[in-house]
Amino acid sequence: MFHIGPYTIDSQVILAPMAGVTDRPFRQLCKRMGAGLVVSEMVTSDTRLWKSRKSAYRLNHAGEVEPRSIQIAGGDPEMMAEAAIMNVQRGAQIIDINMGCPAKKVCNKAAGSALLKDEPLVRNILSAVTAAVDVPVTLKIRTGWDSSNKNALSIARIAEDAGIQALAVHGRTRSCGYKGEAEYDTIASINEAISIPVFANGDITSPEKAQQVLNHTGCSAVMIGRAAQGKPWLFREIDHYLRTGTILPPPQLEEIREILLAHLHELHSFYGDYLGVRIARKHVGWYLQDKPDGKSFRKTFNIIETAAEQATSIEKYFDNASNNGVAA
Repeated sequence: MFHIGPYTIDSQVILAPMAGVTDRPFRQLCKRMGAGLVVSEMVTSDTRLWKSRKSAYRLNHAGEVEPRSIQIAGGDPEMMAEAAIMNVQRGAQIIDINMGCPAKKVCNKAAGSALLKDEPLVRNILSAVTAAVDVPVTLKIRTGWDSSNKNALSIARIAEDAGIQALAVHGRTRSCGYKGEAEYDTIASINEAISIPVFANGDITSPEKAQQVLNHTGCSAVMIGRAAQGKPWLFREIDHYLRTGTILPPPQLEEIREILLAHLHELHSFYGDYLGVRIARKHVGWYLQDKPDGKSFRKTFNIIETAAEQATSIEKYFDNASNNGVAA
């Protein structure tokens, strides 16, 4: 258990913000499955772009489980402050600042992990945002720009001084992208140096790995990103293991069917039939990537054009799997 401002987070496993993945349906699902906190997809700080269809979905927090944590990205202190204010007006209860995204299209706009190169600008952005809103502000960073410029410890101290109330650190530099293995020594040194909650992120794919990383870093929580795609029950498994030291059995085929169909329904109702059908394709691909016949099923699933047909085809897939005695 730890606190972010007035909010008590009672699980040590958090859903990382991922553009194109952690939309409202997925966040709600991960929260039900045991995530203590879920963070939204990155929203641009350029409010002139909020009229776009993509931003409209990303700014929709209706009916979300509290606390609602919304991530903003940008490189201009005033715009970031304005975006924070407008998100709070729309229901955000925690503002998360993205200084961790390695994507070129984000870094080329001097946002995301590109900001780590400019410590005075980092200080200005963090100070502007924390001064602009009366909700807690959190920050996500990487260990630095590249292996010879690992300045996360310096950034962490700037963050604490600026009033940031929790810090997530991905154990790779910007230049690493997602290649190689995450390292946790830098995260451990950050956790030692500052007094706000620190979350360890990167390559945490199992309950045992989560425990090892917490032991190594001393962090308040682990943050799970790509490992949760198609496997939202990972939060439940990690949470249970951290509390009890025992491994939960994996979900049975019938439960996976129920989770997937409920997720499908939420995507269709949130995005509408046209967009919901298209967004569902990648999620279904993740759920079934390791399953027997998953690859061949995905080929046929990806050309289905209606929500009802998608649901029917998933039902048939699991009926066949069950009849063939396939294990989860």
